[in-house]
Amino acid sequence: MEFVVEADWLVQNLSSPNLRIIDCRFSLANPDEGQKLYESDHIPGSLYFDLEKDLSGPVKEHGGRHPLPDVELFTEKLAQAGISNSTTVIAYDNKEGAFAGRLWWLLNYMGHKNVYILNGGMQAWLEIGGPITAEIPAYELSHFVPDVNRSMAATYEEVKAFVREPSDATVLIDSREHKRFTGEIEPIDKKSGHIPGAINKVWTDGLVNGRFKDAQQQKLRFTELDEKKQYIVYCGSGITAIPNYLAMKSAGFKNVSLYPGSFSDWISYDDNKVDVLK
Repeated sequence: MEFVVEADWLVQNLSSPNLRIIDCRFSLANPDEGQKLYESDHIPGSLYFDLEKDLSGPVKEHGGRHPLPDVELFTEKLAQAGISNSTTVIAYDNKEGAFAGRLWWLLNYMGHKNVYILNGGMQAWLEIGGPITAEIPAYELSHFVPDVNRSMAATYEEVKAFVREPSDATVLIDSREHKRFTGEIEPIDKKSGHIPGAINKVWTDGLVNGRFKDAQQQKLRFTELDEKKQYIVYCGSGITAIPNYLAMKSAGFKNVSLYPGSFSDWISYDDNKVDVLK
């Protein structure tokens, strides 16, 4: 698949001078866990990007629980990591794909195409006996010039317009587990249910043991959907919807965007309705 590399490929290319590896391990339940895991051991040469400190902006009244980072600040972060427009970037997490996917999506949003996810994450790396280290590398300051692709992100206003006047040309996809979609449970956000008009495609159905399914298997997940339509994917805060974004792209869907603020942004507006299935 065009957005992943396998662990054996990374072993063979680990010493490439134009390669930068980013550790994106994170736990929503324990935000400090990823940093601690990195400091304990990581893939040699890798730097750590924290989901909430580096890959997200400050939480405000609106924008969701993980708003997009400021473009200028994120550009500086990339330069400090020695990432230029020509650098090949490999992102990895434990095996979930969602946290590494966040970096993949952000870099593509910033106009950087040479970025891949380590398929299966750290679990796959350890399974093949890949080397690990506690040594934290340092890189020379680089220069990164962003070219933001705003078509990758659906705005709140676009989602609001869809809810106000549903269109057959657009499909809104909720990527959360089915019980959160129906409103049966809601462990995080202040309201339960889903954005009106959305359908449910659970993001974890696109992976097997932390590895992304191949393109043909992804197509089977979306057989009832018309590739010619426009799709907007969302989740709770714009993180776990990204594996669905990647899966749909792999399956051949061209018109796919992410609603970064997702459900947590939608419900931050008190007058917005949610649907609950009984």
